[in-house]
Amino acid sequence: MKVDLHNHTVLCNHATGTVAEYVEAAISCKIEYFGFSDHAPMHYDPKYRMSFEQMDLYELWVKEAGEKYTDQITVLLGYEVDYLPGYMDDAVLNRPCDYLIGSVHFIDDWGFDNPEFIGRYEGLDIDEIYRRYFSLIEAMAKSGKFDIVGHLDLLKVFKFLPTKDIRILAQGALKAIKKANMSIEINMAGYRKPIAEAYPSPVLLETIAELEIPITFGSDAHRSDQIGLFSDEIEAMARSVGYDKCALYRARDREMIKF
Repeated sequence: MKVDLHNHTVLCNHATGTVAEYVEAAISCKIEYFGFSDHAPMHYDPKYRMSFEQMDLYELWVKEAGEKYTDQITVLLGYEVDYLPGYMDDAVLNRPCDYLIGSVHFIDDWGFDNPEFIGRYEGLDIDEIYRRYFSLIEAMAKSGKFDIVGHLDLLKVFKFLPTKDIRILAQGALKAIKKANMSIEINMAGYRKPIAEAYPSPVLLETIAELEIPITFGSDAHRSDQIGLFSDEIEAMARSVGYDKCALYRARDREMIKF
């Protein structure tokens, strides 16, 4: 795997290992472009993200790693930003970096991918929850503030699946992503969760390919030994629907490279 743009650091408070350990693991996996995109700060849910005061330290760590390993790998700087209306901060959105991943982890005040709150699924209309989730993805794309869509169908993480066709539920979001000229990551983390498949699902990826939306790749690693896991599977998945190039970002500029 040449490109891996979604990875974390201990600053998010739920990852382990040093920046150097992550980069060395990426080198051993023959990754050529490795991006850190740790959880950006916001004035909500602070225990699962870096603080605003830690942004300089985070960027220093990534810069130093890029310099130390410059002959072996290209290290890129990103942020994973929660799309949560009323809580996003220009101090993050206007920060100079290589790319911003826009992700939805919350529906109102519900962190739906957090095992602590899995009980909230009981008694809900699952199709309506999916509609609300994808409407947030759509609004995130329409905001024009992000480069990459993080783990597109994250809501499936605990195997609570819609009864309606996911392609129909996601239709408005995908059209908005296409119009916004964003990329969608194929994220390996789903293989490590109860759903046991990548984000997005193969059936959604078929629709993404039909719309000619660019893709990229992310381990979403929270430990160095998660880097590159299932990379063969997600590359094969991408090729099966016709992709042979993926997106890479530098200074918010996209280029497409062969993988």
